[in-house]
Amino acid sequence: MINKPIQEGTLLWEPTDALRDDANLTKFMTWLSKEKRLLFSDYSELREWSVKETETFWTYLCHYFDINFHSPFTSVLNGKKMPHITWFDGATLNFAEHVFRMANENPALMFQSETEPVSTVSWSDLKQETASLSDWLKRQGVETGDRVAAYIPNIPHAFTGVLAAASIGAVWSSCSPDFGSESVFERFSQIEPTVLIAVDGYHYGGKKHDRLEHIHFLLKQLPSVRKVILIPYLNPDRSIGSLQTNAEVVLWDDVVNNQEAELEFASVPFSHPLWVLYSSGTTGLPKPIVHSQGGILLEHLKYMEFHADVKKGDRFFWYSTTGWMMWNVVLSALLRGATALVYDGSPGYPDMNVLWKFAEETKMTCFGTSATYIVNCMKSDMKPAETFNLNSLRAVGSTGSPLPPEGFKWVYKEVGENIMLNSTSGGTDICSSFVGGNPLLPVYAGEIQCRLLGCSVESFDDSGKSQINEVGEMVITKPMPSMPVYFWGDEDKKRYTESYFEMYSGVWRHGDWLKVTERGSCIIYGRSDATLNKMGVRIGTSEIYRAVEAEKSVSDSLIISIEKTDGSWYMPLFVKMKDDIKLTDDIKNRISQHIRERISPRFVPDEIIPIPEIPYTLSGKKMEKPVKRIFEGTPINEAVSKDSMRNPEILNFFIQFRNTKEI
Repeated sequence: MINKPIQEGTLLWEPTDALRDDANLTKFMTWLSKEKRLLFSDYSELREWSVKETETFWTYLCHYFDINFHSPFTSVLNGKKMPHITWFDGATLNFAEHVFRMANENPALMFQSETEPVSTVSWSDLKQETASLSDWLKRQGVETGDRVAAYIPNIPHAFTGVLAAASIGAVWSSCSPDFGSESVFERFSQIEPTVLIAVDGYHYGGKKHDRLEHIHFLLKQLPSVRKVILIPYLNPDRSIGSLQTNAEVVLWDDVVNNQEAELEFASVPFSHPLWVLYSSGTTGLPKPIVHSQGGILLEHLKYMEFHADVKKGDRFFWYSTTGWMMWNVVLSALLRGATALVYDGSPGYPDMNVLWKFAEETKMTCFGTSATYIVNCMKSDMKPAETFNLNSLRAVGSTGSPLPPEGFKWVYKEVGENIMLNSTSGGTDICSSFVGGNPLLPVYAGEIQCRLLGCSVESFDDSGKSQINEVGEMVITKPMPSMPVYFWGDEDKKRYTESYFEMYSGVWRHGDWLKVTERGSCIIYGRSDATLNKMGVRIGTSEIYRAVEAEKSVSDSLIISIEKTDGSWYMPLFVKMKDDIKLTDDIKNRISQHIRERISPRFVPDEIIPIPEIPYTLSGKKMEKPVKRIFEGTPINEAVSKDSMRNPEILNFFIQFRNTKEI
């Protein structure tokens, strides 16, 4: 049975006095009191100070985390308004250096895949492999600022790769091998990599996926690539001869076997590029988002220390691929001396228990995943705490989309009543979160605990004024160090400005509907560019999904709203049914009743249509806007990039369905 509805805002958890005393945030507040004579009675006061005194806050973080500046900064923040600002001018440092100074006796990485049991990588082995790869890159002529691209799954090699690139000041960029070759080309062609690291294939869902043809395609299209490092991940017997290319090909094991290599750290400016991430790219070319070494270092130290409450010896996991920014966040668990837990494979193979079993075997302390995964576990009547020993687990993280209150309730009922549920929301854009967890605050159903330190997050009304207890546009009114330094190839920041600052000059508009409550918690109601608008009344799609999926026979759903040429509205709801259940009139009536009672009769759909799959991007986001554009008559190749999709074949369904309608 699906969980019964729970009222949004129901108190589910409060930290004990012992947890509060042991929290990293408490230690920071004590330090501020002793070292800076700043007294704060609670988190709300601390956060208010952190956004009012922007320069002081980030400077104090440099002191608190003992940032090793090779040369000092001459100013903290330069520029009059976003996006034309710079951070810590004059300062030089190295991100990888700050990772390896946290080396300790615990494993650096613990890894499992569909075909391999849990194994460990020690800090010393990770450092030696990184030194060897770094030395090889330098001997191949790779210089500071050159790009190292990787077509690679979530395996330890990726961690070695990004740290080696960062150590010499090269720029890392990765795509998961489940991305189609055209999609990868759209990304990597914009940054013109010098080196490509690639696997020959991977396993997913119990099936083999060979990728040699994709690599051949990429190498033909990317003349900038001079060197290829091949990882025979699918077939260990593969040789360099399996790749026919003008670029020089070497095997991974032949690159990282230099036991004499010493790891050195290039001194680069604070704003020097660390990596390039990409927007989901559902339409047009993906945005190549450049984050800085210093900006990510400070932001991820802040997030891991204060909001994820990660400590030395913890074991931090977030299910991800190398094509999603949460992979980069997992890497930064190393910045606090924690073990990064790495899983490559399907979360549902051989069954839905596989990740919970991984949690037991690794003594996981933080289990991070998507809201969709939690909801699917709930709908599958899973009881992880009864099935597995999860005594080490202190936190569950959720992101990717809003987690409904029923998902919150399920975590506390079936995973652990003493767990901090860290529901968090941010984005690839900053490679972090704006709102999220807090070990000092209670957890309420459906609510994100707080706005994070240093994040001047507000909910704006239509006139651009901040509001409380009302849903509005989520904006960030002051700069953060991990905001992009630029988009690659967009140094004048024209495209950057159009992406975030067109609606409000000098204010970052993120594109989410947000409500900030009186107690400082936050509720995300979905993307504002995918809002349901019917006769002038707007609502976030997440509210509809919560009502729809209260029907236990529904596995997933997608809704759009179209204004027709005659001024009327058409609102179809597409539902994926659970197992082999047929969509009957009774089920349709129950779904409509759920929406009528929970939200409003105004948002009862005009039609409820069964569909074999809901369209998702490769990073796990529902594709409401592209589907809406298809219904509005946009040509398919303009409405969506198929290579950015997890299941592009489902587009044919929408095209055929659209052709039967007069809109």
